[in-house]
Amino acid sequence: MIIVPGKESILVKGSDKLAFSVTACLLLGGYSVTLFTEVKQNAVDRLKIHKEDLQSTFSDNLNLNNLTIVDQLDSGSDYSLAIVQTSENSAEKRSAVMELEQKLGNDIVIAINTESIDISDLQAGAINPNRIIGANWVEPAHATSFLEIIYSGDINKAYADKFCDLSRTRLRKDPYLVANSGIRARLMGALFREAGHLIQHGYATIEDIDRACRNDAGYYLPFAGNFRYMDLMGTSAYGTVMKNLNPELAKDSSVPDCLKEVFEKGGLGMQNSEGFYNYKVGDAENWDTTFRKFSYEIQDIMSKYPFGHDTGNLAEDKID
Repeated sequence: MIIVPGKESILVKGSDKLAFSVTACLLLGGYSVTLFTEVKQNAVDRLKIHKEDLQSTFSDNLNLNNLTIVDQLDSGSDYSLAIVQTSENSAEKRSAVMELEQKLGNDIVIAINTESIDISDLQAGAINPNRIIGANWVEPAHATSFLEIIYSGDINKAYADKFCDLSRTRLRKDPYLVANSGIRARLMGALFREAGHLIQHGYATIEDIDRACRNDAGYYLPFAGNFRYMDLMGTSAYGTVMKNLNPELAKDSSVPDCLKEVFEKGGLGMQNSEGFYNYKVGDAENWDTTFRKFSYEIQDIMSKYPFGHDTGNLAEDKID
């Protein structure tokens, strides 16, 4: 269903790769999309890459004829939904919300990414705070099932519920709803904090951490998630391990030193060859190509082994 009945056009505001793949996701869902971005040519180039990937991998057609790219937004524009992708900066997010509220009708839902800022903080001062919900995606959005939807209050939850239904039925997502703030960033933050602690105190190297995550959790998380995996392997054993380990886990409230070093260099990872690893010319492009290929392949594997998130019973899910 559409957030505003009778409308099939969605606005996306953003200028990064994730915004462009969200655009691809919506186009695959059969929507007409207006992409509001500061980097029109970058968007065109990236979406052409997604179109080629989809045709060669799944024989899916990404209909770019249903896409309009603009660098200015007219007042009174008619959309069913607005999706916003910004940096994790509260001032930038509030500015984006303010701009859209001035341009769009009062009934248009605004779904904005927010990893560490409560959705209620972004609603504060808005003309219609109830129509602002959180929506966190993962790159590439059109080739993954992840979507985290955040709400605050009963009226706001009604909008979030509609967006959740839309994403499940039209966007090939396996979404979940949470109140006030997201959980994905908290879970990842706990992992990063412990990893930084282990590196800082000489227990492990960056390479060790990556091997441990990739070769253990990396195998089971796409299949089941943490709690299903504990049930599969023997829940009580994990309870014993956590009882013994929890007192020793990191409780630091600051950013780990290994990450501070990257910050101080202005590190953007592969974007400017300043990250945890060293990169030479051409590495970023090769990693990007490989990651896109992997994303399609792992999504195909995951679709063959559903773990029964609707019924809780794998036997009731068909596996081809």
